[in-house]
Amino acid sequence: MDISKIIHQQKIYFKNQQTKSVAFRKKTLQNLRSEILKREADISNALYNDFKKSEFESYATEIGIVLAELSLIIRKINTWAKPETVIPTMLNFPSWSKIYKEPFGSVLIISPWNYPFQLAIAPMIGAIAAGNTVVLKPSELTPHTSKIISQIIDTVFDKKHVTSIEGDVTVAQELLEQRWDYIFFTGSVPVGKIIAKAAAKHLTPTTLELGGKSPCIIDE
Repeated sequence: MDISKIIHQQKIYFKNQQTKSVAFRKKTLQNLRSEILKREADISNALYNDFKKSEFESYATEIGIVLAELSLIIRKINTWAKPETVIPTMLNFPSWSKIYKEPFGSVLIISPWNYPFQLAIAPMIGAIAAGNTVVLKPSELTPHTSKIISQIIDTVFDKKHVTSIEGDVTVAQELLEQRWDYIFFTGSVPVGKIIAKAAAKHLTPTTLELGGKSPCIIDE
């Protein structure tokens, strides 16, 4: 698989304004929801094969969360995507200002093994809703779930819009050598540092959802 070619095609797709239409984004998310509902049993089976997760746990911690996210965004996307009118400072009185929501462009999502369906699809939903193109790298440690994710994506999306690239750490390294407009990673602190370093070369904005301790101070 030629990763650089896929990214180049996605950048052209984005520059041609294919993803800017809110109606287009909404329709693709509706198609994604329909495909997940259709493949719900396959997703549960994949999670069982990777984790021995029960059908209830698979729905409660993975599939159900994704479907709820989809339903919320499909319902709210028209409102969220509208320009916001804001009151300017006295310096600019009597003018009015508007905030327009613009997508970043090409988004890389690298997801972990522990909740392999939910933590891959949920950030992808947000990226699509915001009008971006997406390359998703699911975890190689959950091969059955990664395979079903790739099948769903191939069914629903044009590869120039959203694609899934499976593989081990060498694939992840090759992906990080590319230039992205946004990177979303869920995983360990050591890998998060590697991703932050790669992103820093181009000042690429990132979201790093990392594991480890979560210290807090409790005030009486």
